[in-house]
Amino acid sequence: MRSYTITDVWDIPIRINTSLLVFLPILAWLIGSGGQIEVYAGFIEGLTGVGFDLVGLRAGATPWVIGVTAAVGLFVSVTLHELGHSWVALRYGIEIDSITLWILGGIASLKSLPKEWNREFWIAIAGPITSLLVAAVCYVGVLVVPGSLAVPRFVVGWLAITNVVLAVFNLLPAFPMDGGRILRALLARSRPYGTATRIAGRIGVVFAFLFAVVGVLTFQLLMILLALFVYGAATTESRTVLLDELLDGLTVGDVMAQGVHTVAADTTVDDLGTRMLRDRQTSYAVTDGAGEIVGIVTLDDLRGSRRGDRTTTVVESVMREVPRVEATADAFDVLAQLSQARADAALVLREGNVVGLLSQADYAHAMTIQRGFRSGLGG
Repeated sequence: MRSYTITDVWDIPIRINTSLLVFLPILAWLIGSGGQIEVYAGFIEGLTGVGFDLVGLRAGATPWVIGVTAAVGLFVSVTLHELGHSWVALRYGIEIDSITLWILGGIASLKSLPKEWNREFWIAIAGPITSLLVAAVCYVGVLVVPGSLAVPRFVVGWLAITNVVLAVFNLLPAFPMDGGRILRALLARSRPYGTATRIAGRIGVVFAFLFAVVGVLTFQLLMILLALFVYGAATTESRTVLLDELLDGLTVGDVMAQGVHTVAADTTVDDLGTRMLRDRQTSYAVTDGAGEIVGIVTLDDLRGSRRGDRTTTVVESVMREVPRVEATADAFDVLAQLSQARADAALVLREGNVVGLLSQADYAHAMTIQRGFRSGLGG
């Protein structure tokens, strides 16, 4: 689903995912319909001693005004929660790519994840602390807003309760939620970072299973979606950290296949197929008439051409442009860039000249060697 940038704070783009645009009207309806207003009015009165005229809150279009205002206020609160994470990360010199609001809350995308346990701890816990501060401000708001402004006072009270729930729920040790990251940070005080991640990831998977069971038994679709998100994120984070460990200290030049095979852009697909068989090579850099490299072509690209046209179709029509990376760049960082760009290969440069091709197969080969080497050391 697409996301749209609506503003920026501290040069951090704030984005809204289309899933949230669909969910906001539903959330507004859930808050403003049924007995939700009466239930929350009772909670607010019990916590603050401030009562409400329930007849007035249910009159006419008032419930829908409450629902819309509360729904928007909730996601403003989520934005503040993510800005809490971001503020601490910025204090540590970590850049924030964006903050995205979606159906399950918000995500602050850090350009790099800190491996120092204390930094991750404070970045993770900053979100729940921010939510509790917002709850405290809203609590005071309930006490100072005049009784004649019943709707604003109710919404502020509702946000006070909701922000406390948001903070507490995020503190569950279900990686990759804030509590899971706090758990990993504490585990990393006495364990290797990768081991701490795997433990936190397994606990996250357990919570994902519990969320799924509760969602199925109570027919709550959001809980099921949360279970899928936690499971996917926990397993992905564990794999990412494993890759980072295996590629630690390696550059693109260490990983790439040495040398680069080139093919002219006007070569036919049929001729290139024959050459691939002879060279036992499946990836080539494509050169134009001046000898400049303009892209790459792989066996997968050739498969897309029709059999009858292979004698007339030239490589230029099936080649692809790919990212260009420096040979001295960190191998793991480049792998993340390729994944984000949905590219399966890159041209490798040294002093401005193309010196090789980098592919997913090169990464797989390097990681196989690293894993076998480390296993051998462990034995």
